[in-house]
Amino acid sequence: MAIQYTTRVEEGTLFVQASGFDESLDEVEAYGMGVLTATLESGVVHVFCDETALEYRLGTLDTYRAGEFLSTHVPGVAKVAIVCNPASLADASFFEDVVVNRGLTLRVFTDATIALQWLRGS
Repeated sequence: MAIQYTTRVEEGTLFVQASGFDESLDEVEAYGMGVLTATLESGVVHVFCDETALEYRLGTLDTYRAGEFLSTHVPGVAKVAIVCNPASLADASFFEDVVVNRGLTLRVFTDATIALQWLRGS
């Protein structure tokens, strides 16, 4: 099953619920651009991505490329919190390093409550 996701806006935050698995770098880039489009259309500056039901299958090089690609397209989003499955934390943390080193404000969490607190600045 490829990446499937839904979005909703609540209290100035775009909430993304993703599931499935990433089959290719192109699919991850399309998912990222879909989230970016939803963010821009809704006019929000906070994005909360629940990816606990999303299985990361990209290799290290493609994960790097995905981070690099998104970093060049997401300058307008103020803050992004990604909640991942603890089993995927190493891959998610590497992705975080790639995008943060390119200027994005993004953090990866395994706890949704802590992620939302960080996102809202409390």
